Amino acid sequence: MRFEPHPYQRYAIDRIVAEPSVGMFLEMGLGKTVITLSAVNELRFNRWAVARCLVVAPKKVAEGTWTQEAQKWDHLQHLRIVPVLGTQKKRVEALNTPGDVWIINRENVPWLVDYLRGDWPFDMVVLDESSSFKNSRSKRFRALKLVRSRINRLVELTGTPAPNGLEDLWAQIFLLDGGQRLGRTLSSFRETFFKEDKGYPGQPYRTYSPLRGAEQSIRTAISDICVSMKAEDYLTLPPYVEDVVPVALDSKARKAYDKMEREMLLEVDDQTITAGSAAVLNGKLLQLCSGAVYDAEGQVARIHECKIEAFLEVVEQLHGEHALVFYWFQHERDRLLEALASTGKRCRVYKGVQEERDWNAGEIDILLAHPASTAYGLNLQQGGHHVIWFGYPNWTLELYQQANARLYRQGQQYPVISHMLVVQKGADVDVVAALQSKGDEQESLMRALKARIQRAREQNG
Repeated sequence: MRFEPHPYQRYAIDRIVAEPSVGMFLEMGLGKTVITLSAVNELRFNRWAVARCLVVAPKKVAEGTWTQEAQKWDHLQHLRIVPVLGTQKKRVEALNTPGDVWIINRENVPWLVDYLRGDWPFDMVVLDESSSFKNSRSKRFRALKLVRSRINRLVELTGTPAPNGLEDLWAQIFLLDGGQRLGRTLSSFRETFFKEDKGYPGQPYRTYSPLRGAEQSIRTAISDICVSMKAEDYLTLPPYVEDVVPVALDSKARKAYDKMEREMLLEVDDQTITAGSAAVLNGKLLQLCSGAVYDAEGQVARIHECKIEAFLEVVEQLHGEHALVFYWFQHERDRLLEALASTGKRCRVYKGVQEERDWNAGEIDILLAHPASTAYGLNLQQGGHHVIWFGYPNWTLELYQQANARLYRQGQQYPVISHMLVVQKGADVDVVAALQSKGDEQESLMRALKARIQRAREQNG
């Protein structure tokens, strides 16, 4: 696909190319991955300014997003993307694999620094979701700080750099400038911009509140090194943006998925498959992608948690922005509620008028909804502008479009961003391709299923 950047994307690329350290505070869905890879490509091949780039990302993002994005665009397909994931043996092998960009999950940064020690080879580092480095006492921050002097270029990417307050900024900005703008220590940062709150007897920790005008002072101090971009600031953007989030299955999940998919596909004849049997089979394959299936007794059999993990990472990256989440099967709803229980989010399942009112009043952080129950007549545009598709409406384009229209409608102030979780090499890929092409739904379903059946037969020998 040909990449024709929006003006804001071109500006962001130019800033990354021009500056050795920059914070790109881009709201999720604005294309931060293609922006960054385009800049890396320019620096690596056109200017010879960098040799080895390391991307540090959330685990599910590291597994799929960066590789898929490079494969998507014509001007990036020559980039060699090397995931540094899995067992220690696999990670070491990856580090010794020729490439241009190496990607590691943030939890393994301490291991990486310790393993490489004085032989740190990466002259450019990208922190995808830099707010994960907001804690200056964390192992990952301390590890990166040890090798910061060996890094010539550092790019920080996040939608909300201070999700819990202004104090979250210090560690991230310190990695960019070594303390020049906000102070060399967290204590000096607090002394300059905060006042200590009055404590109470036995209080286990100190708390701080920003001084009057502190936020503006901090913004001014970092304005030359940070670029803040939110979707609503760019009127040239289309009002609806699809953000495909690739979900990679781990080896255990992939083996289980492939086995069950093959068994399901081999049970049917691709020459005599009917619309009814195609819908049933497709439903089973989509359940597999989500991580669980109904067995013959109607009980839920769990297969994997990879899509749930990817979902939680998307929620984390929204940094408090509200999200309308669509599921298709009841077990998806139940598993999502279970996964969200420990997040502290205000989560509800759409049932009727009360949920509509509370969502639009900003009293719900995550609203789970079935596309069929919210497809028509509902006005949810006041409560948020992010949609997350966990499950898909069984190839039904009208349901998909109408569900998105709950947020993307008159009165919506911000561009609606639809985050689509897509299991790679799974039935999700076929469904999303059909929805995006807006072609004949039944024909697309039959064609995709017959192709999968044929591949299963060939693999089965």
